[in-house]
Amino acid sequence: MAEETSPQCSLTRVADIRTVLEPIANKWSIMIMTVLCNGPTRFNAIKRQLDGVTHKSLTEALRRLERVGLISREVISSSPVAVQYRRTALGETLEAPLLALLHWCQDHADEVIAAERRMDEAEVSTPSASATVTVSVQAG
Repeated sequence: MAEETSPQCSLTRVADIRTVLEPIANKWSIMIMTVLCNGPTRFNAIKRQLDGVTHKSLTEALRRLERVGLISREVISSSPVAVQYRRTALGETLEAPLLALLHWCQDHADEVIAAERRMDEAEVSTPSASATVTVSVQAG
């Protein structure tokens, strides 16, 4: 008998789901989309809000989001020329799910960090599977 799954957890279109998730569910894209929830934002303002993001990583993430239609890029003719990004109508549909995910992260951060710490401590106290074992054989 085939295993039944909840319709809410069905992965019948895995290829499509992966195609959509790849540009969204990575280190910086979720954070960028969250920053843009506050309205159009210039590149350097996004960079300042995302502690630790490099210029290159931010540029690549913005391009991925633009490519899949979640954000738009606008060149502002000022001196010097500036670029600002905003969510598209499609990008705006991500606000509720992203905020739900961010709230979950905030609500469960302590638990996740504690679990990670326990796993790290267990790995340190357990000999590695790849540890070399030396065997002495005495001729007798």
